[in-house]
Amino acid sequence: MPLLLCDRDGVINEDSEHYIKSPAEFTPILGSIEALARLSQAGWRIAVVTNQSGLARGLFTLSTLHAIHQKLHQMVQSAGGRVDAIFLCPHGPDAGCACRKPAPALFQQALLRFHVAPNDALAVGDSLRDLQGAATAGIPAVLVRTGNGLLTEARAQGASGDLSTGQALQLPRHTQIHENLAALADTLLRKH
Repeated sequence: MPLLLCDRDGVINEDSEHYIKSPAEFTPILGSIEALARLSQAGWRIAVVTNQSGLARGLFTLSTLHAIHQKLHQMVQSAGGRVDAIFLCPHGPDAGCACRKPAPALFQQALLRFHVAPNDALAVGDSLRDLQGAATAGIPAVLVRTGNGLLTEARAQGASGDLSTGQALQLPRHTQIHENLAALADTLLRKH
């Protein structure tokens, strides 16, 4: 069974620069819930791989985060699918942990849990750190143009460069690009 490893904010749900701090703020991107359900029905295992530094910043509690994820589980289940696992980093950017993307630990944990080789998995993200973490774990990556995806793509094409260095960003080799999670699901389901 193949494994889909999705970033959460900006891939499954609308992102916010103020963080998603409650279930009420969790708003799916059009077609994303149905895409996860369709892939689940087709035999894909679905895992969410997400940095949640809002915990370390005190913006929400672990119980609130569980409630947000319960809403995600229920929405996908109502659409006829399932989310098999959620892997998260609760640390802030300066914690120096091994689990915060772009570090590969969350991806590696998912591969071990599901007994899947990297080439039998696919990671989806909207930011360079999502793609880098997957690539370091040997997992093929997909950039979606939702969330930060358009900016990430533009920077990779050298259109605006990295704001801090003025350099263009480099996507991991062989990164695919899709409009959104629904378009990726269409492509994957056509292939199988």
